[in-house]
Amino acid sequence: TKSNRAIVFHFASFFKTHLQQPLFLLSQLEKNKRQKMNVLFALLTISMVLTLASSFSLTMGTGNSFGRVFRISTWGESHGGGVGVNLDGCPPRLHLTREEIQVDLDRRRPGQSRITTPRNEADAVEIISGLTPDGITLGTPIAMLVRNKDQRSTDYLDNDMKVAYRPSHADATYDAKYGVRAIAGGGRSSARETIGRVAAGAVARKICKMYNNIEILAYVSKVQDIKAENVDDDTFTMEDVDSNIVRCPDAASAEKMLARIDEIRKAGNSIGGVVTCVARNVPAGLGAPVFDKLEADLAKACMSIPAAKGFESGDGFEGTLLTGKQHNDEFYIDPETGATRTKTNRSGGIQGGISNGETIVIHVAFKPTSTIGQVQETVTRDGKQVELRGKGRHDPCVLPRAVPMVEAMVALTLADHLMMHQAQCSLFPDEAEESLKPNPMGTTVRGRGEVGVVGAGPVSQRVDEE
Repeated sequence: TKSNRAIVFHFASFFKTHLQQPLFLLSQLEKNKRQKMNVLFALLTISMVLTLASSFSLTMGTGNSFGRVFRISTWGESHGGGVGVNLDGCPPRLHLTREEIQVDLDRRRPGQSRITTPRNEADAVEIISGLTPDGITLGTPIAMLVRNKDQRSTDYLDNDMKVAYRPSHADATYDAKYGVRAIAGGGRSSARETIGRVAAGAVARKICKMYNNIEILAYVSKVQDIKAENVDDDTFTMEDVDSNIVRCPDAASAEKMLARIDEIRKAGNSIGGVVTCVARNVPAGLGAPVFDKLEADLAKACMSIPAAKGFESGDGFEGTLLTGKQHNDEFYIDPETGATRTKTNRSGGIQGGISNGETIVIHVAFKPTSTIGQVQETVTRDGKQVELRGKGRHDPCVLPRAVPMVEAMVALTLADHLMMHQAQCSLFPDEAEESLKPNPMGTTVRGRGEVGVVGAGPVSQRVDEE
C-alpha cells in the first residue's frame, strides 16, 4: 500500500542517519501484524544493502586501485591520450620534485635498447595536483599524467589483429568479460598501464627512504635457465643493476642472458625469467598475522604486474626441499648492536606475515611475451580458426623493464604497511619500562641483548598447537 511504501521510505532515511535506534519506527506503527512484518522485512533488507554497500564500495571502478592508506588508482589506455595515476594518502609537508619521479619512469620507458620494444616515448611526467608551487606535498591527492606520443594504432586496426585473439594475451578474456576491448595496444592490459604505478612508486620509495633509510632494489636474477651466480643481496647497488641492458648486476651472467635473449629475439620469439627484489632496512613489525600478511600483500602487488606468473618469498618453493632444522632461521644477539637477529634469512625477512627486521627478499616470475613474430593458431572474435603472426613493436623479453615495476609495487606496499602500522601501533606509545619490552629486532636498531648462550643446556618448551 501507499502508506507502507511511505513508511519504508521514511524508515530507510531514518536508518541511515540513526543507526543506534533501528527499531524505533516499529513502535510507532499501528498494532497491525502484517504492517509490522512488512516493515520488519524492509528493515532487514535495508540493513543488508547498507552493510554490503559499505563493505564492497568501489573506487575508480573494479580492479584499478591498490592500497588502503597509501592508495593509488591508475587510469588510461596504451593508445589513448595518456596514462596516469591518482595518489591519495601521501603525507603532507614532503618536498617532492618532478625529477625524482622521472628517474624511475626513465628506467621503465620503452626504446631503451635492442631487447626492449622500440616504441619511442619520452614518458615525461606532469604533476597536476597535490603540490604547492614550490614542490611541497599538501596531503591532498597527487595526480600525475604521462601523455602518449608515439602510438601506432594502425598496426592493430589495419590487419587481422583487430579480430584475431593473440594466444595467451588478454585479448580474449577482456572480450569475454566486457564484450568490448581496446584493440590498439591492448588497452589496460598493456605494460604502459604500469607508468602510473612507477610514478606513484617513486613517491613511496622516497617515503620509505625518509622513514628508515629503506632501500628497495630489484634485478634480473634469471633468464630462462641462466641464473645470476654472484650477487650479494645485501650489497649490490642500482648502479650495478643498470650497468648493462639486461639489468643483472653479475656481469658474467648478464652476457650469457643477453646472448640468449638475442638468439630468441632474432627468431621472432620471446623469453621469460625471474626478477628478484630486496628491501633493506625494513623495520620489524610491518604486516598482520592473518589476511593482511606482508608477503600476501607483496604477492598481490607483484602478481598484478603484466606478464607476472609466479611469486616467492624468501626461499619459496626451494624451501620445501629442506627439513625444519635446515630451513629455520635461528636467532642470535648481534654483538655490535645488541639487537635480535637471524643467522640466516630463508624466511626472506618475513615471519608469521610480519617483517622481522632482516632484508626482505622476493622473487617474481615473468612469462615470455605473448606477442611474437612466429605463426600461431588462434580464433577470431566470431569463432573462426585462423593463423596469426604478430607484427609491430613489442618486448622480446619483459624482464629489464619489469625491474622498476617490481620495485614500485614493493615500495607502494611497504609505504602502505608503514602507515597502517603507525596508525594501529603508535597511536598510544608503549610506556612500559624498557626491561619489560621485547628486545628490538633487525638490522637498523640497537638492543640490550646479551651475547652468548645462557644456561647449561637447551630450554625445554612444551607446545600444544593445532
